[in-house]
Amino acid sequence: MFPSISDAWGATLGAVSGDRGTSFRVWAPSSAAVELVLEPDGGRRPLARHATGMFYGAYADVGPGVRYRYSLDGDGPFPDPASRWQPDGVHGASVVVDPRRFAWSDHAWTGLPLSELVIYELHVGTFSPAGTFAGATALLPHLRDLGVSAVELMPVADFPGARNWGYDGVSLFAPAHTYGTPDDLRRFVDAAHGLGLAVLMDVVYNHTGPDGCYLGRFSPYYFTDRHVSPWGAGIDLDGEHAAPVRRFFIENALHWIHEYHMDGIRLDATHAMQDDGPRHFLAELAECVHQAASGRRLHVIAEDHRNLAAMIAPPDQGGWGLDAVWADDFHHQMRRLLAGDREGYYRDFAGTTADIATTVRQGWFFTGQYSEHLQEPRGTDPAGVPAERFVVCLQNHDQVGNRALGDRLHHGVDGATYRAASALLLTLPHTPLLFMGQEWAASSPFRYFTDHEPALGRLVTEGRRREFKDFAAFADAAAREHIPDPQALDTFLSSRLDWTERTAEPHASTLALYRAALTFRRTCLAAEAASCDVRAPDDDTIVLSRTCRDGRRALVVARLRGGGEAHLDIPSATGHTRGWVVAFTSADWSDREARPAVEDTGASLLIHFTGPAAVILTEVDAPGPLVPMNRRSLS
Repeated sequence: MFPSISDAWGATLGAVSGDRGTSFRVWAPSSAAVELVLEPDGGRRPLARHATGMFYGAYADVGPGVRYRYSLDGDGPFPDPASRWQPDGVHGASVVVDPRRFAWSDHAWTGLPLSELVIYELHVGTFSPAGTFAGATALLPHLRDLGVSAVELMPVADFPGARNWGYDGVSLFAPAHTYGTPDDLRRFVDAAHGLGLAVLMDVVYNHTGPDGCYLGRFSPYYFTDRHVSPWGAGIDLDGEHAAPVRRFFIENALHWIHEYHMDGIRLDATHAMQDDGPRHFLAELAECVHQAASGRRLHVIAEDHRNLAAMIAPPDQGGWGLDAVWADDFHHQMRRLLAGDREGYYRDFAGTTADIATTVRQGWFFTGQYSEHLQEPRGTDPAGVPAERFVVCLQNHDQVGNRALGDRLHHGVDGATYRAASALLLTLPHTPLLFMGQEWAASSPFRYFTDHEPALGRLVTEGRRREFKDFAAFADAAAREHIPDPQALDTFLSSRLDWTERTAEPHASTLALYRAALTFRRTCLAAEAASCDVRAPDDDTIVLSRTCRDGRRALVVARLRGGGEAHLDIPSATGHTRGWVVAFTSADWSDREARPAVEDTGASLLIHFTGPAAVILTEVDAPGPLVPMNRRSLS
């Protein structure tokens, strides 16, 4: 339909560079004439119009590095909505990029199965001291040594200003110029694969940022008032002109897969992507991504608070075919129990150990019960859904950054409690997600930050503070003035990790625990969760029973509040009493915490806790002394 001078992966939008020049394609259905404006000389070349509203042209004398924009019926010129690079920012000229020129070294990489993923979420601008792709690349060995297996990049789509959370992206195909070049991002992915780490890209298809989005200049059909999102007009995924809109976002996902070798995508707030058409956009997107696999394992993960089992059910069972979903009920239950949060959506959760056990057993807690927060029933029954399809956490960017002060869980609970909860998280059969710095209980908060132009910035600051007016701590207007200003440079700088603190206490002992727990997860626990069991023997304790790779059992006994004794009746699977050995406890690396004492009576286990802690035990063939395994083997 359109002339092409490239044998690239099949991109149909943007500037596609090949051996014989560059082809340009842009959808502008309301325009009669579109011109390609080459910079800096301002040369203009008319593009041909197709009946679909797609404008196109191919030029042998235009290659990588050329700057360009589009003029629409004489207006503009405007940057390309599918620009691969905006070196001067989202309002500047687009640049032709040829991704084929990058020399990849990951040819043998085929990805990782979902059951092996331990996801580490990071924000490029605050992860490293440099705040760049190169800075993050230099720290990848830390993640390998930690024991995670996948890195999830918070959105890198270019945004206005010098700093942003990531969810105000407007140039969706262009990595943020403040982080580096497109090839810098490719080097990050290539290096990660070389270390055995998968890379997931966080993408935002439910809205665009308030400044620098030119989609509406090219077509009035990207947005619709028929659907409303928390950020304004919804993306039109089901209207008369929805096909090109859907293709735009699907092609964005595919370009991350093909041009950057990503191992999958994480979709932001899919509950805000309304689609009343015959086939939901997410089902089509998941199918297109999986079809692009070509021998690689690719994952499509959604953030969605609706607890819809159909989202992660396979298409042949009537599902949408996504691989996994963020299951926040575990986080909410744990925060309710550990930190006492009870406002906002936390009011739906009691945070009892019995409810936590139910949440772990099911994957999420709400399976159709009435939600006081939403004022409607929430959730569906996830029976039969494999545990690895539920992504669970104690922290993520939302659950930290959306707090007024950006405080993390360990800022509000004592270290012993935090380490006990961490040990539980890392031994669950679900897919665990860590948020950067969590592994050493980082002192830095993670706050909401922006760098909008002054007029918009003032509105953002006012809106941010108004957002918390219904919370008791900020009911007073004077108290809300202490909420960090998103526009202030210090709000951003204070969110950067301090890597020097990892070797000092209490950070070092927390990091050692995380490494040990992840080593145990990887080397001892079976990936399959079919024989997993969880229960709450009392109001303060969770007991998780899992199968090891060699068929033995492992017990995780997490005391989440106070001291006391936990009595565990452990029936023998083989008809006779078997022994147990303590693999490690969450107190092993701390000089401040007493190690829980474990007694094996033959018919039961009795564990004496002086305070919150987790004990991890593994089964042995015969009774014996309950001595710890060599901790160095787990560090």
